[in-house]
Amino acid sequence: METRPFLLHALSPLHVGTGQSADIIDLPIARQRATNIPYVPGSALKGVLRSAFEPGDEQYALFGPETTNADAHAGSIIVGDALLLALPVRSFKGTFVWATSPLLLQLARHDLPELKVPAFPDQKRAVVSDRRRILYEEKQLFLEDLDLPATATTEVKDLGAKIDGWLGYGDWVQNRLAVVDDETMTFLLETCTQLDTRVRISNDTRTVARGALWIEESLPAETLLWGLMAADTVRKQETTLTPELALDRVFQVGQTLQVGGKATVGRGRCALWPAVEGRA
Repeated sequence: METRPFLLHALSPLHVGTGQSADIIDLPIARQRATNIPYVPGSALKGVLRSAFEPGDEQYALFGPETTNADAHAGSIIVGDALLLALPVRSFKGTFVWATSPLLLQLARHDLPELKVPAFPDQKRAVVSDRRRILYEEKQLFLEDLDLPATATTEVKDLGAKIDGWLGYGDWVQNRLAVVDDETMTFLLETCTQLDTRVRISNDTRTVARGALWIEESLPAETLLWGLMAADTVRKQETTLTPELALDRVFQVGQTLQVGGKATVGRGRCALWPAVEGRA
């Protein structure tokens, strides 16, 4: 089996929901049960990738045949969940930062061992990649309503450069990366997602239809997620695809995807990149 980690970059707000709510948010995003960390289920990504291929032999080899012939053979591609790596958060200086935490980085290291978790003091503070760009008076990090003492370290700069190498956008992440403590990150995960109040207008009255007002949650644009994709033996007869070539094909068509719901109002534009060196 061939495996390859990937990064998913939200180019617009991303809504992959649960279809139910027990809170004031009518349409919340999917979160892990134990950690409450937002994620994109692998099943959602796999369906989007399948639809990027025209129906035919290649699609069937990679993702399996149509449901009417589902017992013919299994597909080759295995898509894991995309888990949060860094959340864009509004900053008093520098417009915004990508916020991550030791826990998020430790989880990512399961499949991205090249990521190094920076040395982190056991208290509420932050370590950042660029003192002059995002710190007020080069010592304070203001995120939303939070005021955190902060220092800049080469470890965080190198961490941002590693992510930039995978994304291929130049020195984008390394200029505005911040590692905060896990408790602060838990607070940001609850308060820094995007909430939109939506309404439906009645055709007859041209006012809000009765009961047609709701709140939906999204991961904000610029969110970064990571995951693992694999390719097993290609079981379709008369195909020359190997597991390695199968992954190459998926990443070729998957560079820009429409993931999740609310596509007609601009949600879910994402870029999918293999987490391999040499993209910058």
